[in-house]
Amino acid sequence: MMPKNFRLVTIPVSHYSEKARWGLDYLQIPFKELAHMPPFHRGATKKYGGTSVPVLITDTGAATDSTDILRYLDRLYPERLYPIDPQLQLLGTELEILFNNTLGVHTRRWGYSYVLTPELLYPRWTLGVPFWEKLLFPVIFPKVGAILKQNLDITATSGAESYREIKGVFDRVDRILADGRKYLLGDRFSAIDITFAALAAPILQPPEHHISPAPLESLPPQMSTDIRTAQGTSAGKFGLRMYAEHRRNSVKSNAIANLSS
Repeated sequence: MMPKNFRLVTIPVSHYSEKARWGLDYLQIPFKELAHMPPFHRGATKKYGGTSVPVLITDTGAATDSTDILRYLDRLYPERLYPIDPQLQLLGTELEILFNNTLGVHTRRWGYSYVLTPELLYPRWTLGVPFWEKLLFPVIFPKVGAILKQNLDITATSGAESYREIKGVFDRVDRILADGRKYLLGDRFSAIDITFAALAAPILQPPEHHISPAPLESLPPQMSTDIRTAQGTSAGKFGLRMYAEHRRNSVKSNAIANLSS
């Protein structure tokens, strides 16, 4: 029996949340998003066994990690997100780990190295969250911002350090795409393409993203330079194409499905 009542606990700006959100939208699974800003997301995830976002909740249980969520969805819809070919599975697992543990970690650190200010974070943290959380943002931000700075090791050089790690992942993707393939695992769109594009989104700023990108001229100069450089690489163009071709349409289709359900 197909699970029902899909709910996704998120932080609005979280790129790992975007990864799970995209998987649900791509498969046209109606769901309700339960958005929270830090630190209130922890209370929403802890009761389902999660330590952070995203958490997917259904009437039969919960998945508490973005990759676990995509793997769970693939079990519901076999071969829609992950290939069955053993060689493709091997490459897919390698890239999935690289994107989760390196790209996602460093696009987050890189971004917060430049935008850890209440003015820039308020619209990104509070989109769709309960009204009372928005009201508390000015009160809690100084403490939460300080904790985030410590946990992510934000320093005067952390933006440049993380950019080098991001570039290393982009170089790997550039080499894979050099043979002219349409997608990372060949000729079919997969969870690996979702994972790369979603976790690269902070440095690519795709217009189809859940949160509209800020004008580059409103961002710190070095951050704008990094974004333009990343967008111009083969990997960057690929990530932007994934959003243009597979995000806009999936969101529109799922919106229609939600209205008719």
